[in-house]
Amino acid sequence: MSNDDLATLDPAAPAQRDHEPRPAPSPWRRRIVVVGLLLAALNLRPAVTSLGPLLKEVRDDLGMSGTIAGLLTSMPAACFAVFGITAPRLARRFGPGAVVCTGLAAIATGLALRPFAGGTVAFLCASALGLAGIAVSNILMPVIVKGWFPDRVGSMTGLYSMGLSLGTASAAAATVPMTDALGGSWRAGLGVWAVLAGVAMVPWLFLARDRTHRRTEQAAAPEPASDQPVSGAAGTRITRSPTAWAMAVFFGLQSTAAYITMGWMPQIFRDAGVSASTSGVLLAVIMAMGVPLAFVLPRVAARLRNQGVLAVVLGVCGLIGYAGLWLAPAGGAWVWAVLLGVANCAFPLALTMISMRARTSAGVVRLSAFAQSTGYLLSIPGPLLVGTLYQHSGGWEAPLALMAGLMVPQIVTGLLAGRDRTLEDEI
Repeated sequence: MSNDDLATLDPAAPAQRDHEPRPAPSPWRRRIVVVGLLLAALNLRPAVTSLGPLLKEVRDDLGMSGTIAGLLTSMPAACFAVFGITAPRLARRFGPGAVVCTGLAAIATGLALRPFAGGTVAFLCASALGLAGIAVSNILMPVIVKGWFPDRVGSMTGLYSMGLSLGTASAAAATVPMTDALGGSWRAGLGVWAVLAGVAMVPWLFLARDRTHRRTEQAAAPEPASDQPVSGAAGTRITRSPTAWAMAVFFGLQSTAAYITMGWMPQIFRDAGVSASTSGVLLAVIMAMGVPLAFVLPRVAARLRNQGVLAVVLGVCGLIGYAGLWLAPAGGAWVWAVLLGVANCAFPLALTMISMRARTSAGVVRLSAFAQSTGYLLSIPGPLLVGTLYQHSGGWEAPLALMAGLMVPQIVTGLLAGRDRTLEDEI
């Protein structure tokens, strides 16, 4: 990835080519961006959390083994790693608004096609299409926040994270009741989420077609810094940054925990004797904890010089939650769900730290692409390994031990990523 690919994704930065200040974006455009961010955020997890409560039915109907189901729960991380790395290049060529709009179209199409899958391969392909759309949108969300709202990174990241948590929780809680209301078929229960993605495209269609907005983005493209080599800077120099690696590993470990939770937590509760609908609600509780906390946590993090203490608090909550699932999965289910929901808020913390660990929008793009793509790549084996351990051990003791064990390095890398340093100082 070259500097030119990463240099211009900030629609609110001062123009550096002609050294003329660019006009501030109008209030109505900023309002449309706010609505677009919120609607996009609502659609970045239902493709994953709508599947968890119905995973048993999907497996039975399509004949999936536990290992293949583990592969399915690993697909989000794999797609985010593979497709997310293309987001900066696509955004430079077509504009961030157009890329996000196309991403939402891919989500809607993938979710609409998934119910028509007649076998495992078709289901995996339709899922991959939707997840590819999520991947490019994931990468560009911190960039759009930094570009349009440089003075409100914490609050806007909180709003976006709150929308993401709300969409995640809603899909987990509502999928089983909607499935029952639509005749009991998992196909209808999963397919209905394509409608939400179609609605979310509306403001992004406007932003993608706004010629004034596109011209402003093109004019804002900064030249590569004179003290930074052009060739391969984005791809090689960033790997010299300890902060970038700490950020990537922290992001990868919290992603591992999140996708294990979204893919397997309902099954853990169901195997403990909890009903399918209640298991879906428990997953919704885990995700719903992010609605208030994802709004508050980034604002708190933005005011701290070192965010490592927040990573420790969230990690300890996760360790207690996993211990509870080991000892009394059904008896203390609601308590464990709340604690794991708090731990799950490492995601908005990671997004906030990405925005804070670079001084410029170009730096945020580079760090966001590196940390998220590398992090998602690192998180691929986790859900797959959980599925394999579950199938071969016949219980949840070994998978839970793995989950708890991964929380320890997450805490350590969170401490390192939270230090008051910036990418530009290290490369």
